[in-house]
Amino acid sequence: MNVTVTHENKASKRAVQTRGMKPTPAFIGASWVALGAGLVSYCIGLWNSDMLLNEKGYYFTVILFGLFSAISVQKCVRDRSEGIEVTDIYYGISWFTTLTSIVLLVVGLRNADLSLSEKGFYGMAFTLSLFAAIAVQKNTRDSKFFKEEDNTYF
Repeated sequence: MNVTVTHENKASKRAVQTRGMKPTPAFIGASWVALGAGLVSYCIGLWNSDMLLNEKGYYFTVILFGLFSAISVQKCVRDRSEGIEVTDIYYGISWFTTLTSIVLLVVGLRNADLSLSEKGFYGMAFTLSLFAAIAVQKNTRDSKFFKEEDNTYF
């Protein structure tokens, strides 16, 4: 008996194998709280700092750039692991922009006239926000998959 395995079948099998379990409400909530804590603390730190307005704008833009880039990398990696086509150029650009946002933050903080504790604060809030954004994106995608799977039975 010959069985033809199409690309869709391989992707579906791989998706079932990589999906694992549905994210728990506790993990979803913790991810959102971490994203909120990182982003809000970063922004409050900027608001209360003695930096010039253009410096505040620079750091705010860097965190927005980093969040978008990290989510884009997570999506590319996830799509590839599930067998969904992702072009090499987009995959490469996603990684490049994520690393660029980190380098921009490090260079900006290195040259900033801030105390070491302030520099560490911005670095940790940035890192927490990027990690949490990836977790929130993962949870959103997993929840959507399980919601669609549940709707197929009704």
